[in-house]
Amino acid sequence: MLGPADYAIWLLSFFLEVGVVVCAIIRRDLLRYFTLNLYMFAAASVTVGQFLIIQRFGFSSVEYYYFYYYSDTLLTILMFFCVIQLYQKVFEEMQVSSQIRAASLLLLLGTALVSFRMVQQNESHLTGRFVVELSQNLYFVGLVLTYVLWGAVMKMRETRARVIQFVLALGVFFSAYSATYALRNMFPQLELTKVLPPLVGTWLPMAWGYTIWKVPEEARLAPASVAATHTR
Repeated sequence: MLGPADYAIWLLSFFLEVGVVVCAIIRRDLLRYFTLNLYMFAAASVTVGQFLIIQRFGFSSVEYYYFYYYSDTLLTILMFFCVIQLYQKVFEEMQVSSQIRAASLLLLLGTALVSFRMVQQNESHLTGRFVVELSQNLYFVGLVLTYVLWGAVMKMRETRARVIQFVLALGVFFSAYSATYALRNMFPQLELTKVLPPLVGTWLPMAWGYTIWKVPEEARLAPASVAATHTR
């Protein structure tokens, strides 16, 4: 049974996600960061969908279980492409966008294939287990890609403040979600694992909304400041 705190977190998530898109429209950054804004719009839509499913079928229903994991997988795939867009931003001067897109598609397909093989023996629950496994694996891949991207930011002395803050926010997000999945696997009955995902979900729209609204596109950080951020 969900309490007032759960609904408060959902409401906060919805307004933060919508707020990112609104900020992007006002700042005329909707197309510049299209994938990031598409993810936030989809996340807000999923939040509404989860609320409606719970109101009609209940939190413990099969309908909510499938909606949650299928929508979470969709959002994770969109998040994967957000990471790829940031890769393209960091490496845009090297003109390797087509290679990055091809490599990301192969990585996505490879992750899906690995996830399928991991649940192939459990044929009676193949569909449900596949989306769960795919979502978890994509979170892990996203985490690794984000840390590799941060290494590239440091190596190439990236100074664009927005790009740096987008990458840092993603690193925190993926790390927190990966920790949540690990806790859920180790302690499936722990109540905290039910509260953490929506709570962690508020971080990314909050960080991205602040970045779009407060940090100008032309803002730059001194290389020494970037190094200081890395060493904290």
